[in-house]
Amino acid sequence: MKVLGSRIFWGGLLILAGALFLLDNMGLITMGELIWAILLGLGGIAFLTVYITDRQHWWALIPGCTLVGVSITLFLENFWPEAGSVASGLIILGSIGLAFLIIYLLNWENWWALIPAGVLFTLAVVALVEEAYPDVESGSIFFAGLGLTFAALAILPNSIGQMRWAFIPAVILIVIGIVLAAVQFLVLSVVFSLALILVGVFFLFRAFQWRRE
Repeated sequence: MKVLGSRIFWGGLLILAGALFLLDNMGLITMGELIWAILLGLGGIAFLTVYITDRQHWWALIPGCTLVGVSITLFLENFWPEAGSVASGLIILGSIGLAFLIIYLLNWENWWALIPAGVLFTLAVVALVEEAYPDVESGSIFFAGLGLTFAALAILPNSIGQMRWAFIPAVILIVIGIVLAAVQFLVLSVVFSLALILVGVFFLFRAFQWRRE
């Protein structure tokens, strides 16, 4: 009965999508981003429904969360363009990362899901920083995020026992992130210091020139 219900749902969804595409090609309607947002949202809900009806189909969480994330992004770009342009990468990458995190939380045997979850969350934060603060160097955030991912892999419970080896890449990557942040801060400090020196030299030069005159 579940299979029959699933086929009916998928069949109805495909008929609806095909009808909309046909009407768009005939020029009777215009397939705007809002229609795409609705269709993608329905598709995401369909995949999530597949998982809810049968927990063994954990793979359905990945396309389900991804399509819902894309749908939310399209809605934001239509109704709140400023937020949509800034947060689109955060939402899409974060939604995929959320799928892998849920896969791990539901079953610790899927400990491997922590790695793509951490990487995708890191990329989501990097995308947000690059959009909101273009002048900020995001390399330090990327390496620090990867380091925290391996640290989580070493600390959080799993089905095969402690993985202390993960502390080694965690420490190395976090140190690289800190070094990159320090180098950036140092470069900015040096530039600021040189600017102060040049301004001071200019004022001294003007002062001596005024006395000579």
